[in-house]
Amino acid sequence: MTRPARALALELLGRIDEGAYANLATASLLASGQSADLSPADRHLVTTLVHGTTRLRRNLDFRVDAFVKGKLDDETRRVLRLGAYQLSALRIPSHAAVNETVKLAPHRSRGLVNAVMRRLAESGEQPTWPSDAVRLSYPDWIVERLRADLGPLADETLEAMNEAPEVHVRDDGYAQGRSSQLVAEAVTSSRGERVLDVCAAPGGKATAMARTGATVVAMDVHPNRTRLMAENARRVRARLLTLTADGIRLPFASGTFDYVLVDAPCSGLGALHRRPDARWRIQPDDIGELVDLQRRLLASSSAVLKPGGTLVYSVCTLTSAESTGIDGWLADAHPELSAIPRPSGPWRPLGRGGQLLPQDIGSDGMCLFRYRLMN
Repeated sequence: MTRPARALALELLGRIDEGAYANLATASLLASGQSADLSPADRHLVTTLVHGTTRLRRNLDFRVDAFVKGKLDDETRRVLRLGAYQLSALRIPSHAAVNETVKLAPHRSRGLVNAVMRRLAESGEQPTWPSDAVRLSYPDWIVERLRADLGPLADETLEAMNEAPEVHVRDDGYAQGRSSQLVAEAVTSSRGERVLDVCAAPGGKATAMARTGATVVAMDVHPNRTRLMAENARRVRARLLTLTADGIRLPFASGTFDYVLVDAPCSGLGALHRRPDARWRIQPDDIGELVDLQRRLLASSSAVLKPGGTLVYSVCTLTSAESTGIDGWLADAHPELSAIPRPSGPWRPLGRGGQLLPQDIGSDGMCLFRYRLMN
């Protein structure tokens, strides 16, 4: 017998606390027998509850802690987060949210959960927040970093990444964010040209580029992700050459490709609506390590371009270090790469490149730079 949607959501929140990725764990459970009899509405509710509760964890904990004395055990904390999310963010009647949350509570804390949920339901007013980081539910350092890098646009950006992402389905059936589609379009390849997608999995950009008639080599360093990419290509009938290889040590001769796309591993601070647990995983020191990796990938990739070929660099983050900082490094370290203007469309100017913010077109935040290898 299939368990109720809220019970499945609570189970997933426990898995996430133990280290599972929210989007992968949710997709796996919804594909399993545990959810076989769920209605489409209940399947949507599971995803909404898990992703929303995970995004707003810090905000919800502050709401709950206003009515709690002492320390909560982890299971009771998860139950109250789930209940507080239903009261504060969903149009669920308060009596239903209270009753359904109490049913999920362990016996030892059912009375506590009932009392806290009723007080939350009765409180009505917004709390007096100790900081914008608590209200917006981000670690302090992310708010500080994006305010430093985006200035007055930061808070609108942070608000936008607390909303569920829009889903776009291409005419071939591939679900892909609009910003990723725009990156693929910025690689202006055509029939007969050769394209390398260095960090290609799961294959959305590579399959989009293959539709131009270009020969696309799509690679990833992890074999399981290369297999996933090949499966996705077969599903949408895209012709890809897939390869497992390290982007820092590309197995190609110089002058092999007309275009190289480096959609690099990054801090993902423009895609936090789509990756609800990422804001709690990424740490400030990670950015320096990622910048080093991004530089090495670009240096390797520029070496396999034909003279006159185009290098495209994109990241779904909004930090200066991973965008204009990388562009500045390239200008010094690789003067043979001449910047190409940003594409037309919704891209905001960002130094020699372009930027999309999550609020611009309901997409991931993205930074994009293009270069031509001088003859």
